[in-house]
Order: sequence, then C-alpha cells, then structure tokens
Amino acid sequence: MSASLVTMLGVGAGFLLLLLLCALAVERGLVPTRVTRHPLVTTLALGVYASAWAIYGSLELAATAGYGYLTYYLGVAGAFLLAPVLLVPIQRMVRTHQLASLADLFAFRYRSRWVGSLVTLISLLAVLPLLALQVQTMGNAIYLMTGAASPASLALAFCLLLALFDMLFVGRRRIDGRHDSLLAVLALSSLIKLAAMLGLGAFALFAVFDGPASVQAWLEGPGQAHQASVVQTDPAHWRSLLLLFFAGLMMPHIFHLVFTETRSRHTLLQASWALPLFLLLMALPVPLILWAGQALEAEAPLGVAYLAFGLSDSLALQALAFLAGLAATGATTLLIALALSRMLVNHVFLVAHPPEAQQDLYRWLQWLRRGLVLAVVLGGWLFYRVVGLNHDLTSLGLAAFVGMAQCLPGLLALLYWPGANRKGMVAGLVAGVLVWLAGLWLPLLTGLPALVLLPPGLEVLAGEPDWYVVTLVSLATNALVFIVVSLATPTSEGERAAAEACSVDAVIRPKRLPLEAANGEEFKARLARALGESVASREVDRALDDLGLSPLEGRPYALRRLRDRLQANLSGLMGPSVAQDIVDRYLPYRQGGPGATEDIHFVESRLEAYRSRLTGLARELDGLRRYHRRTLARLPVGLCAFGEDGELLMWNDALARLSGIEGASVIGSRRDGLPAPWGELLGRVLESEAPQLYKQPVTLAGTTRYLSLHQAELAGEEDEPGGRVILVEDHSEMKWLEDELVHAARLASIGQLAAGVAHEIGNPITGISSLAQNLRYDTDDPEVLQTAEQIQQLTDRVSRIVSSLVGFAHGGRHLPDRPLDRVLLAEVVDEAIHLIHLARSGDDIRFDNRCPAEAGVEGDAQRLLQVMVNLLSNARDASRAGDGVTIEARVEGDGVRLDVIDQGSGIDEGVRDRLFEPFTTTKPPGEGTGLGLPLVYTIIAEHHGRLDVASPPPGHAHGTRISVWLPRHQKEGETPR
Repeated sequence: MSASLVTMLGVGAGFLLLLLLCALAVERGLVPTRVTRHPLVTTLALGVYASAWAIYGSLELAATAGYGYLTYYLGVAGAFLLAPVLLVPIQRMVRTHQLASLADLFAFRYRSRWVGSLVTLISLLAVLPLLALQVQTMGNAIYLMTGAASPASLALAFCLLLALFDMLFVGRRRIDGRHDSLLAVLALSSLIKLAAMLGLGAFALFAVFDGPASVQAWLEGPGQAHQASVVQTDPAHWRSLLLLFFAGLMMPHIFHLVFTETRSRHTLLQASWALPLFLLLMALPVPLILWAGQALEAEAPLGVAYLAFGLSDSLALQALAFLAGLAATGATTLLIALALSRMLVNHVFLVAHPPEAQQDLYRWLQWLRRGLVLAVVLGGWLFYRVVGLNHDLTSLGLAAFVGMAQCLPGLLALLYWPGANRKGMVAGLVAGVLVWLAGLWLPLLTGLPALVLLPPGLEVLAGEPDWYVVTLVSLATNALVFIVVSLATPTSEGERAAAEACSVDAVIRPKRLPLEAANGEEFKARLARALGESVASREVDRALDDLGLSPLEGRPYALRRLRDRLQANLSGLMGPSVAQDIVDRYLPYRQGGPGATEDIHFVESRLEAYRSRLTGLARELDGLRRYHRRTLARLPVGLCAFGEDGELLMWNDALARLSGIEGASVIGSRRDGLPAPWGELLGRVLESEAPQLYKQPVTLAGTTRYLSLHQAELAGEEDEPGGRVILVEDHSEMKWLEDELVHAARLASIGQLAAGVAHEIGNPITGISSLAQNLRYDTDDPEVLQTAEQIQQLTDRVSRIVSSLVGFAHGGRHLPDRPLDRVLLAEVVDEAIHLIHLARSGDDIRFDNRCPAEAGVEGDAQRLLQVMVNLLSNARDASRAGDGVTIEARVEGDGVRLDVIDQGSGIDEGVRDRLFEPFTTTKPPGEGTGLGLPLVYTIIAEHHGRLDVASPPPGHAHGTRISVWLPRHQKEGETPR
C-alpha cells in the first residue's frame, strides 16, 4: 500500500472519527448548551452550502468564466441579505406549523398532499446530480492523491461510512425540534474546510508566489496568456447565475438547515451578514490557487478543477486539499440524505400508505428514514457511476440548481400572492419541470443535445449556452402558466385560509367551532385509532404540556388550540398533508351547530405576539386597540362578553377579583361550563328580555352578596361579529346600608309607639295595682286574696313591660348627664354574673369570665351592665343544665371585641334576621317580651359599637356566639390606632 493511500485513508478515517466524537460530546452534554446554541455555530453550520463545488467546482468555473465563479457565493448571500423580508416570514411559518421541508411548506400552503409529493419528486431529481457531483469530486480527489485503479470503489466505501454516520442522527431530535449534535458536526466541517481553503490559499500566495506583489507581477507578465483564454461571463449570464444560486436556498438540505434547525429569528438575522462573510472567506483563495497552479504549469488530467493537488508534491499539502474536499462533500452528502429521506417518508411513503394504528409508529418511521438515508446516498453514487463520469462539475451543478429553481415562483407566490392556487402552481411547476428535464436532465442521462423549443420572439437566445436557455424558458413558462391558471380557476376556502396564514403580514383568523371530542382524554382515544395508544397518548400529553392545559380541559377555545397544536406536532412528525388528514378524520368539528365566527381571542393573542414587528399606521392602530383593551380589562366594574354562539370572549380583572376566577381559566368556555353560581346567574340575564337585573342574591365565598347585572346586545354586521356584553356591579354594601336604614327607621317608629303606649298604659296600670292592693286589705276571703295576688302579679308584669318600652324608647340617645368613662369589661361581666345569681336562677349554668383585666372601653357602666345582664340571661336561658357560658374579650383594631358563647341549640334561621326587632323572641309564650336584644342593640349603637351573631359559631355544631365591638379606651397620651 502506497504512502499516499495510507495518508488518504488516515485523513478520511480521522475526519469521520472527529465528527463522531463531536456528535457524542454534544449529545452527552460535554459541550455547554450556550456553545452549541451560539449563533456562530449555526452560521458555520449554514456553511454546508459551500459543497464540493466551492472547493473544486469554483476552480473549474474560475478557469473558464473568470470572476463568474463568484455568482455561486453571491447568489445565496443575496438571499440572506433579504432575511427580514424573505427568510424570517418563512421561518415564522415553519416554526408555527412545524414544517420541516419545502414540500411541507408547499403542501400546507396549497392544501394538497399531491403538491408535496410533486415537490419531493422534483427535489429528488434535482438533488441526484448534486449528490453525483459530491461523489465525483471525492472519487477524483482519491485518484489524484493515490493514483488508485478503482477510485469509485473507495468513494463508495466513504459513501457507506457517511450513510451509517448519517443514520445515527435519525431519531435523535430534541423535544424542541433541534439536532444540536448535527449542527455541531456541520459547523466543525465548515470550520475544517474554511481552514483548509485558507491554508491552500496562503501556500499559493507565500510559497508558490512571494506575496501579493509577486502575484501582481505574474498577472502582468506570464499570466496574461492564461487570462486571455478566459471568457468573462456575460452580464445576462451573471444575472441568471445569481438567480439560480439564489434559488439554491430551496435545496432540501439548505432549506432544512435554514428554517428547521435555525429556530431563532435573532440567529437567522445574525446569519444574514455572518454567512456572506463566511462565503467571502471561502471564495478568496480560489483565484490564488488557480493562478498558482497555472504558474507552476501543473498537470491536470481531470481538468483544472483539482489544481490544488498540483501545488506541491508534499503529501501534507495534498492531504490538506483532500481534507477540504472531504469536509465539503461529507457534510453536504450527510445533510442531503437526512433532509431528503424525511421528505420521501412524509410525502411519498406516508401518502401512499398512511399509518393506521402502527404498533410502534416512532420506531417504524425511524427505520424507514434510516433505510431511505442509505438509499439516497447509494442513489447519488449510482448516478455518479452511470452519468457523472461523462460530465464535468459545472454541468452537474447547473442541472441541479435549474431544477430547484422551478419551485421559486411557487415560493414567491406563497409569500406575496394570496390569489395563487394549487391548480396554477401545479400546472406551472409541471410545465417548467418538463422544459428542464428535456433541456438539461435527459441530456445528462443520454448524452443527446438539449431539446428546447424557443418561443417566438426569443430567437435571440439561439447559440447561447444550454443551461442559460433552459433557465429562461423554463422559468418564464412556469411563471406564465402559474399566473394564467390561477387567475382562471377558483381558489378553495382552505387555500384562502392557508394563503392568509402564509402571507408576510398574516394574522391568522381561525373560526370558532366546537369539536366533537369533549376533553384531552377523548383526544387520546380518538387518535389511538390512527397512531396507536402509546403514540397518541404521548403526542396529546406533549401538546397539553406545550399549552399548559389539563387533560380534562373542556373549554371549546382550549380544545381548538389543542387540536391546532397536535396538527402542528404531527406535521413535524409525518408532514402537513398526512397530519391534516388524521386530525380532520379523527378530531372533526361538530356539524349542525351555529355558524362559525372568527376566534377574536386567538386573533388578539397573535397580535400581541406580532406587535413588535408592526410599523406605521398598523402600529398606531394596534396601540389604540391595546389601549381600549386595557381600559375594558381594568374597569372597576365587572365586565364579560359572549359571542353569538354563547362562547365567553372576555372576563375582565374586576370580575376576576369579584368571582375569584381568573379570566385565562374560563375564556373560551360556554356559559353552562362556568363555575357555580356564574353559569346560572349570567344565564339568567342572557335569557331575560330586561336590560338589567337588580341586586340578585349570590353566595360567594360563603357570604351572600347582591349583584346587579346590565346587558347590551352587539348586533352583528357584515364584517363584524355580534354578541352580548354584561356589566356586573357589586351592590352588597348598598343593600346592607339600605337594610340598616330600614331597620333603624323601623326601630325609631317602634320606639315612638312604645313611648306612647307606655304613657297611655302607665296610669291605668297604676290604678289597677292600687285597687288590687286595697282589695287584699278589705277581705279575708282566700279566693279573693288569691285573685288579688294574681292581679298584682299581672300588673307587675305589665309594669315591667312598660318600663322596658320606656327604656327602648329612650335608647340610642346620648344623655348629657351620662358622661362616657373608662369601663373595665371584666368587672362589668363579674357584676352581671353576680346579679344573675342573686335572681336565684341559672345556678346550674357555669359562667366563665375570660376577659383580660386591662381590657377597657369608652362607655356608660350602668348601661353596659344592662347589656351584659341581657346577653348573659339569654345565654343562660338557651343553655341546658350543666352547660357553660364563656365570655371572652380581646383587642381588635381601635376597639375591644367581647364574645358571649353558649352551648345551646342555637337560633332558628327564620328568627335570625329579625333578632334585634322588638317583640321578637325564641322563648315560649309568657316567658319573654322580645325587648331585651333590641334594647342591647340601641345601647351598643349609642356607644358607637357593633353587634354580630353567629349561630352556630364557625367550627361548632351547635350553640350561639354574640359578639360586641366597642371603642377602646385611649390612655392619656396614647395615639389612636
């Protein structure tokens, strides 16, 4: 084995081993993410565009066409310089809808699986010459370096190694859709070929020549003969070459890398200047290497394409030239096979054989793609053996780029012409491809001259190069047929929706339709029939996680978003056509319901995400929209809006605070799907013909509140949806104040009545009492004495009632002769307990005074004693023998809260609301007047206090707690809190 062969095998094996180690280091996390995700890595990976043509083909083109070789670099550089208006919109669509290839994009836009299949077939036909170019340069480089008798066999061995290496990347995609290890490998390859080309250029400049001055002297002397043989590229040819290489952006591997792997808009904008800089550095050494080879009069048995091997007899320099070509061809072949295999699976195999509940769909797709990777690489080698040996690099490269350029009219229409349809696109594409096949592709296979019919008026093209004529005629035919057929045929509703989604200034306006599936779990059951249980469960769970939804989420809006996300995720897995068929079949919209209207909430969410890119009047209008939206959201009054189909569209902040329900959790719900009591309450006003409902009692957080609802109808117009707007006002405090005023007025009227009754009854009762007493002294008859005693008891009872009426009538008045002093509650409670015990009643009830000794309030000691006697008497009467009554006090704010808690049976609900009204009592007839608590109420009001009743108290099954709040006594010099 010769030294050159050993060197070649060592360089090749070392290069592949280095790539493998790089991939493993990234996959195992040995390289930090901030490095693998750096824009510089992505830019270097995009350098895969500089394929074998950049290393060897540019030398060939420079030798025959002079500086025309620069068109290869300037064409794609121009595409990246237009990144904001060309690449970024495509990236947005690819990222939103999980489109992994040009065929995916065309199938999504033109709503046809056959469009995707057609683009895939054209890509395959265009890529085969490009693959053959890679294999041919590799085989010829092996021959030039080693002189091997069978370079094609060695090239096949390298192809198989590359295919096996490529198969490692299939199925290793991250959750976020990136191949970090692939990007790292491609970036390393670009770095190697750039370093090798710059090294060869430096050798030519400083070893063959003696520097720039020596180069200039050679060009002005012996080099003039070589320059005279160069035919400079015609300006028209320049423009055509720039267009072709501009269209190189649509090559499967370039499209995949630019739009699928480059997920960040920022990274793409960085690459818009960094990649042209990289390509410029790649292009600079080409003329130096060419001139150095010509100066050395190096032999070039395969043409001038490989003059780098003639710069020196040094194996190291030849190994450097071989490594540059290997890095270029290896990276390009690897990425072409990966991208094209995905397109073939999604748009050929899955279209012909859709997945129907595969046992292991992921594994099946993985092995299918791996098999296609091997088939694509071997197909390129076979095309090289059959066709490539008879053609130079320029012919193969131009045939490939002219073929892919046929997709350019469809791509531009996709972005800028919403009126384009699938019939026009297919007709134009087929017409252009037929011209390309007849003019360039078939001549590659057969060696026959190009078959191109020049249209009338284009006879001037006769005698021009075949590639130039085919380019102009095919693209002109393609565009003309495309436009005419699109204008002459109707566009479907699906195509119009897709066109709006794909336009540069698109704001997608989906329709608000209900789904047959009720929640995420039902999504799994339905999709399992197509994907299998495990795959369906994994895909639905992944979509739910992306959206932050629960599997039991049932809101129509949330389910529509889940359906869209599932379709996008499945599109990334198996292409948009198959994904759409599966979703439409197994997750259909409900038929027979109300007409579809625009999903306003989703449109607004998209506008929020898009607003940073708005300019001019659109930005001003969006600012006005956001201002009005904030105004409605932050109104101090609750507001919600329903669409014509009864779906909730808005739930503002005030209503969220009142209800305790966040708007994000209910937006998109139906009215009957809202949490209680809001579904019934809002339904009440929506079904009512009245424009408002006043003070509706509603239980919120365990408290009865009174809400007033006002509704307004939005009549739908031609371009604007209708619906209902409801305002919700909380009038609870007003209702409570009104009840207090009514209660106070009622007490005042009863007080006036009580004063009059006491005055009118007092005198007759006094007379009756005197007569009864006299009667006892005038007779000794026991029956008469008993009767007189009963009369006396009854008159005493009436007197007590009259006394209570008088006390109630005077209640609430601040008497000037009763100053408010500091009253210690513990002492008042002790005295009240003592008085109750003196009455010889309640001895079997325990009274527990827990009031702090220092708890003092501002008040009248005698009137507060009357309050405590009443409260303790009521607690005693409600308790059973052996029960206890607890009296507690604690400082609360600027006052003291005193609680009287008994263990009785509690207060009946029917009495509770009238407890402080006169003559309301829970005692049996004859045992209570119902004036004790009203008197307590008036005395507490006189002291500017509050009274509250809980029966039973929180945390207890029975009993009653009466709470009294009184202003706290402020010590001298103390500042009130």
